Amino acid sequence: MQFIGAKLALFLGRHLVVILRDERTDIPYPGYWDFPGGGREGHEDPQDCVLRETEEEVGLRLLRSQLVHARCYPKAQGDGWFFAAHLPSSCVEDIRFGNEGQGWDLMTPEDYVAHPLGIPNFKFRLQDYLSKPGAIHRSDG
Repeated sequence: MQFIGAKLALFLGRHLVVILRDERTDIPYPGYWDFPGGGREGHEDPQDCVLRETEEEVGLRLLRSQLVHARCYPKAQGDGWFFAAHLPSSCVEDIRFGNEGQGWDLMTPEDYVAHPLGIPNFKFRLQDYLSKPGAIHRSDG
């Protein structure tokens, strides 16, 4: 099955970059905290999709080699991919918020998982990544 989209757990130090979704009725989870990423365009592969979306949404240009985790989550309507990347906390200065969503913030993984407006399946995917042996955990602030 072809993939339909990709999301990125983007760590800046020990915090995740999260985006507050728009309050629109035509999107899933309006007003919830989301991760950078989105739908596939053209013939892009999952990595190209998540890298493009991340640059569009928060202005950070990552390399494929910076994606330290990749997992496909099959769904009836198409596969979704979940990635993780870790950058230094100083990269927060390079964030340039795009035109999708109401704003962005930084949140610890624990706070995201506990937040009532964290997207449920992304909470699960984040926990799945963090529970893997060898998952990268940074603590530079």
